[in-house]
Amino acid sequence: MKKLSIFSVAFLISTIALFSSFTNVNYNSANPDPPVANEFETLVKYLEANGNFINSTASPAFIDADVVKKNMKNAKYHLIDIRSESKFDTGHIKNANLVKPTELLSYFDYEIDPAEFDKIVIVCYSGQTAAYYTSLLRLAGYGNVYSMKWGMSSWRLDFADASWNKALKSDYVGKVGTTNNPKAAKGSKPVLKTGESSGKDILTARLEKVFAVPYKESSVKSSVAFGNPGNYYIVSYRAADKYSKGHVPKAINYKPNASMSSTSDLYTLPTNKEILVTGATGQGSAYVTAYLDLLGYNASNLSYGTNGYMYKTAKSNKWETFSKKEINMYPVVE
Repeated sequence: MKKLSIFSVAFLISTIALFSSFTNVNYNSANPDPPVANEFETLVKYLEANGNFINSTASPAFIDADVVKKNMKNAKYHLIDIRSESKFDTGHIKNANLVKPTELLSYFDYEIDPAEFDKIVIVCYSGQTAAYYTSLLRLAGYGNVYSMKWGMSSWRLDFADASWNKALKSDYVGKVGTTNNPKAAKGSKPVLKTGESSGKDILTARLEKVFAVPYKESSVKSSVAFGNPGNYYIVSYRAADKYSKGHVPKAINYKPNASMSSTSDLYTLPTNKEILVTGATGQGSAYVTAYLDLLGYNASNLSYGTNGYMYKTAKSNKWETFSKKEINMYPVVE
């Protein structure tokens, strides 16, 4: 009888302890819900497992104007012009479809079957805005989307005069930095609150949010960057040898197609400061800026890259620059 009593007491105590542990985990008023997965990390893992576009050689996804010209009658090519309606009416490529940038997602979802085309080409004024949205579309899973390099500036001279030819400047060549600035230590990560749990659903929610914001909100002029470099965490997305010969003051070198991964330097980017991405032409860096915006960072792109602040230096060093050889005289529909 004594043994039975001891057993009963022990069983009762263990049962109470077991139910107490359940209560602490699931029903404590201070922690009423089960832990929610980190949306940022879930999104990063999902994107890296599905092509890792920004950190691959597929980025940036450019297509030259002469290739577009040769395929104007090719039914497997689909051209999308994202300029304003007034500029489109002034002159556009034959068979191009006018679509507002903020409506691109719905256009892909409801207006066309993207899989029907070999190449879908996004066209803008200089190639920078198109690059930004092409990056988002690539990240959305549309692997046949390209941005036309140099935009309409490479299609005809009058478009170049209104865009790239006005942007080529060397105003800050005497103010560039040459110091090899260190990366920040790995720190906090963006907090995403889409309410979704799967990588695919988080991506969809983030794409909708980023597409709703005009690209101009993610663009910074050279005069602003050089006037207040301390306002930004500046990423020089260029080869190390080019970085060492001149960059925006305080810029930090990040290796193209490698450094923006979770296993490399992505987590060195701050969440408490605007990130300014700089490159050679503002086109490749626009791809990166779109990626960072999608992940929840506060990122901007330096307009026209080195072409916009040290053009003569870039040209003399035979870096990537816009020049007369990039300009064609192809026909347009007016």
